[in-house]
Amino acid sequence: MLKSPISSLNRPKIDFLIVLGILGSFIFFMGFALLLPVVIDLIYGENTWHAFLISAGIAFVCGGSLWYFFKPQYEIRIREGFLVVSLTWLILSLVGGLPFVISGVLPNYTDAVFETMSGLTTTGSTIMGGTSHNGIFNPMIEELPKSFLFWRSLAHWLGGMGIIVLSLAILPLLGIGGMQLFQAESPGPTTDKLTPRVQETAKLLWVVYLAFTALEFLLLWAHPAMDWFEALNHSFATLATGGFSTRNASVQAFDSAYIDWVITFFMFLAGINFAMHFRLLRGDKHSFFQNRETRFYALVTLIGILGVSFSLWYFDGESIVNAFRYGAFQVVSIVTTTGFGTDDYELWYSFGAFFLFLLFFAGGCAGSTGGGIKMIRWMILIRNTGREIKQIIHPKAILPVRIGEQAIDVNIQRTVLSFFILYMAIFATGAFIISLFGYDIMSSIGASIAALGNIGPGWGDFGPTDTFSALPLVGKWVLIMLMMIGRLEVITVLIIFSPSFWKQ
Repeated sequence: MLKSPISSLNRPKIDFLIVLGILGSFIFFMGFALLLPVVIDLIYGENTWHAFLISAGIAFVCGGSLWYFFKPQYEIRIREGFLVVSLTWLILSLVGGLPFVISGVLPNYTDAVFETMSGLTTTGSTIMGGTSHNGIFNPMIEELPKSFLFWRSLAHWLGGMGIIVLSLAILPLLGIGGMQLFQAESPGPTTDKLTPRVQETAKLLWVVYLAFTALEFLLLWAHPAMDWFEALNHSFATLATGGFSTRNASVQAFDSAYIDWVITFFMFLAGINFAMHFRLLRGDKHSFFQNRETRFYALVTLIGILGVSFSLWYFDGESIVNAFRYGAFQVVSIVTTTGFGTDDYELWYSFGAFFLFLLFFAGGCAGSTGGGIKMIRWMILIRNTGREIKQIIHPKAILPVRIGEQAIDVNIQRTVLSFFILYMAIFATGAFIISLFGYDIMSSIGASIAALGNIGPGWGDFGPTDTFSALPLVGKWVLIMLMMIGRLEVITVLIIFSPSFWKQ
């Protein structure tokens, strides 16, 4: 039984022992996740099981020890919640990268952490299949043992809904005081609670997530081009809006319109707030179809599909059917920050390519597994801009910012504006740092937005047919941090660097 914070007035402003204890529980949970690829290895007999078993053992010992010695005795507070969330993704990436190094699949630990962080944050950027800055060649994706292909996709799937949300669903010990973790980790400016208890909310979201994953798995497995293993991996990556594939050429390798449309459909669903899916499945059609953010998301996606498909048909000479197929897939893939590919968009005519580039800054809905700025923030920014124009014309009028019939609180408007400024500043800083390594402007911009937006592929030297393997170690760590900052919605990470965070 956790004690109330009131029962201990002598607690420090940030109880690091509680933070260590909770981090230990997540590391311990990571040990169970590391055991799952062992099953895949035994099925295919690839003899890589020892790497995952050793890594799981390290996670069990380290995580279990931290939990045993520093098990929380008091309710977690908001500062400790933000600190836990920010550190969790980094520490789990450090642990999740161990199998790559222990097995020798990746000799460079930074590359292993990069690949794992890319998985857990559902980014989908990869260092596989390219030569690193020190001349070491990383294996092609199709050369990887199936246990490692599965581990990459599993990292996507766990990170998609959020390891912390999963832990709240299955660890009752963290149910008390867990709202701080849930709010800090959940994507978007608001957290849509379906029930009064955060633990029950997490369970309901995971039920929907699991159901969609199972349905897509069955639909993909029904096609002869995909066996059960590839169907499972692509289902994990789709619902998590991650983008890791089992093929070097991504989804394009299957050359199937059926597979393209199935994945397109589920990518689109994954970009919608999962609370809306739950309400629709419960029969509440009104909440789903009248939700302003969902409708705006659908509108932006439709405009993107029409614009890119027109460009592919008119300028690139594709048939109307193929133009719509490739345009729809690539637009939904980028808007939802999934990053799958069926075509090299850098070879498109400039109109379609630029149209797609703008969508790199879109993002899915709040409460979805997608990354990016998010549709609700764009709606508030657009409405606020319109309000400012009207205010100039009618200076004495009181003009609230509304989404539908709901007036948006001034504090939320200020938070969204601050987020947008910080997001663009971090994006520009990331691009500037990458440019210091000698990359051209489009490559630098592409790498930065691909990592910060959790999209995966970028532009230039980091396009859809390239990898991030050639980046120097410092550049990879910059992108690792950008992936984490983007996944945790910028402010969650930056707040721990604020002086006020550490003051009483």
